[in-house]
Amino acid sequence: QVQLVESGGGLVQAGGSLRLSCAASGSIFSINRMGWYRQAPGKQRELVAGITSGGSTNYADSVKGRFTISRDNAKNTVYLHVNSLKPEDTAVYYCNVHVRSFEDRYNYLEVWGQGTLVTVSS
Repeated sequence: QVQLVESGGGLVQAGGSLRLSCAASGSIFSINRMGWYRQAPGKQRELVAGITSGGSTNYADSVKGRFTISRDNAKNTVYLHVNSLKPEDTAVYYCNVHVRSFEDRYNYLEVWGQGTLVTVSS
């Protein structure tokens, strides 16, 4: 069993910043890709940013230059630094990891966090 615990969401004014965190725990053998997705009301969930175990990153065009994803492999934690926030960034942000457990070292599981709400006021 692998669990994800997210934190860092909240209400912020436009132009403000937040740091989202997502810590993985449980029977973790290794973690490959980690990422953040978001879902705004009435919209589909979309990829915001991803980072591989080697540190390669990718971003949605809408957040490039404003958001930064990073990870601490020793803590099994991924971060999303969100800067210059806009009202259209308002959404529930979900952490997503591809992980291998000690019980099954040959297959990656995709695990989702419970989501953290980010609300940006204008």
